[in-house]
Amino acid sequence: MQHPALEHPYTRYVALGDSFTEGVGDEEPQLPNGVRGWADRVAEELSRTRPDLGYANLAIRGRLLQQIVDEQLEPAIALEPDLITISAGGNDLIRPGGDPDALAARMDTVVGRLRATGAEVVLFNGPDIAMTPVLRGIRGKVGIYNANLHGIAAKHGARIADMWSARELQQPRMWAPDRLHFSPFGHHAIAMLVLDVLGVQHELTAMEPEPLPARSWQRVRLDDLHWAREHLAPWVVRRLRGQSSGDTVQPKRPVPSPVLPFQHLEE
Repeated sequence: MQHPALEHPYTRYVALGDSFTEGVGDEEPQLPNGVRGWADRVAEELSRTRPDLGYANLAIRGRLLQQIVDEQLEPAIALEPDLITISAGGNDLIRPGGDPDALAARMDTVVGRLRATGAEVVLFNGPDIAMTPVLRGIRGKVGIYNANLHGIAAKHGARIADMWSARELQQPRMWAPDRLHFSPFGHHAIAMLVLDVLGVQHELTAMEPEPLPARSWQRVRLDDLHWAREHLAPWVVRRLRGQSSGDTVQPKRPVPSPVLPFQHLEE
């Protein structure tokens, strides 16, 4: 069911999560934390027809599910939103021993708390990562977690933004150079997915990035070595040291505030 363009019901939107929701991969230096992301894009569209919308984004990169619960759940509820998005568990699944069933049990409780406020809640299942060499090894765990999330959404009357079925997200251009986060193309596609699952009419249109040029095996090898040096090695070092990329990061929008139309700065 679609809400008429000028009458969507949301007045306060709060986003919870990790780097995915913070917007990592969609870099915009003039914005808080230097990123935009799908949640900002959703808020921009909601504000286009509802200028009084308040938008808060509590997500911080690198956060595990329990950290999101400990740091973001109560502050989000205190903001009294009528729309909440939450994506959590991805960082847990990447780690050895990440248990998709245990994570789902924890998410069940979280979604129950959020839905008890009366807010509309949108969850995200994981994308199909079969084509991503970095993440392919946890595809089975992601599939199990996804199945659990569908059951949680049905139980509590939440909505699911189904990234697993969004085949466009398998295009290489949808992913950032670190091969772990989405590019601006990916964040744009996910914003459309969220608005569509909410039944909100919007003015976003599908972006069709040109395919990457064909590469020789030598070029592929060089690209893999560059990625390992620039992205994989720092990630491994942080894990060994018990550090996170979000250790010094604060929520980019800790309180609900109006959203202005986004404009790129002139070069």
